[in-house]
Amino acid sequence: MVEIADVQAILTQPAAVRLVVVKVSTTEPGLFGLGCATFTQRPFAVRAAISHHLAPFLLGRDVERIQEIWQMSMNHGYWRNGPVLNNAVSGVDQALWDIKGKQAGMPVYQLLGGRTREAAALYVHADGRDPSEVADRAQALVEDGYRHVRVQMGGYGGSQDETRLPPTAPPGNYYDPRSYGRAVLKMIDHLRNVVEEGVELLHDVHERLHPIDAVQLAKDLEQYRLFFLEDPFAPEDIGWFPTIRRQCSTPLAMGELFNNPNEWRRLITDRLIDFVRMHVSQIGGITPARKVASFAEMFGIRTAWHGPHDTSPVGHAANLHLNMWAPNFGIQEWPQPSELEYEMFPGLPRAGGGYLYPNDSPGLGIDIDEKLAARFRCDERVEQWTQTRLPDGTPARP
Repeated sequence: MVEIADVQAILTQPAAVRLVVVKVSTTEPGLFGLGCATFTQRPFAVRAAISHHLAPFLLGRDVERIQEIWQMSMNHGYWRNGPVLNNAVSGVDQALWDIKGKQAGMPVYQLLGGRTREAAALYVHADGRDPSEVADRAQALVEDGYRHVRVQMGGYGGSQDETRLPPTAPPGNYYDPRSYGRAVLKMIDHLRNVVEEGVELLHDVHERLHPIDAVQLAKDLEQYRLFFLEDPFAPEDIGWFPTIRRQCSTPLAMGELFNNPNEWRRLITDRLIDFVRMHVSQIGGITPARKVASFAEMFGIRTAWHGPHDTSPVGHAANLHLNMWAPNFGIQEWPQPSELEYEMFPGLPRAGGGYLYPNDSPGLGIDIDEKLAARFRCDERVEQWTQTRLPDGTPARP
């Protein structure tokens, strides 16, 4: 029996985003696995959960019993389905799948049931200060071979006119929901007139609108036939989905903030969304993600796992394996990693022609240069972009 010999949380920050990678070492020399546990706003809390709670609990356990370990890890803390614990459990879970693939001499997607496609179609991000700048950046991505582009203008919620703030306004990431909604329509209209029709456009509301205004935006965008509109509501407002569904056919993606299965179950069974969008480490790893994918398939809903810069390269590799297997795959988000990230994470797949191809190495097919990772220590800053406010200073969801 091969046992868990050590569980280590590796924190690194090769760019602006803090990453958490879990390394599970075994009693078999040279055999280890990697997993993503990135909760970039609370990386030190995840590290503490791994080091002080999961690691002592897991030492000596059989690495082959992935399902049992996942169930016991989720239940052992009694309180469950919170982002800190879920990410910690996810890192271990993905690492165990990585180990199992290495033991079998197969990529993880083969263990899940084999590939159903040759590569995973990608979408990338284009932002800008005005519609013309967004269009120019989107066109450059199209020339690089991408056919799906998420377009934003001025970041989430748009740019804010500082002159409209009260003179006593505290520091914060300000935005005006109504102004943002109007600006989005102008941007999408401009893009649809200058970017070729075959290019699929996506947009992320990022829960920045009041629910009724999100309904109106989805209706107004219907004519432009988006690939999907992401997070029109906050998780607390999912009761609004029947309203938006009755009024328009704009495809909807939802779920990156979800932790608990009760948050997505009704959205799937009532066919209220078109893409499940969960952050794989946020829900606990590959073990629950493959169940979500299979569940969603029965209702004609596709996958679009959360995959921005605050998913580690190990997490992107895990997403790719899920996407190579899932018959109901929709799209994979791709942040275009830096050359430093490729150096730090050998085996990280490279994109080509708008697709991501697995490298077919056993397990997740990715490694980490721990010495290089240690040179880029996570800072202990207080996040600024999540300190969001409305123009009058009211705290708002980020």
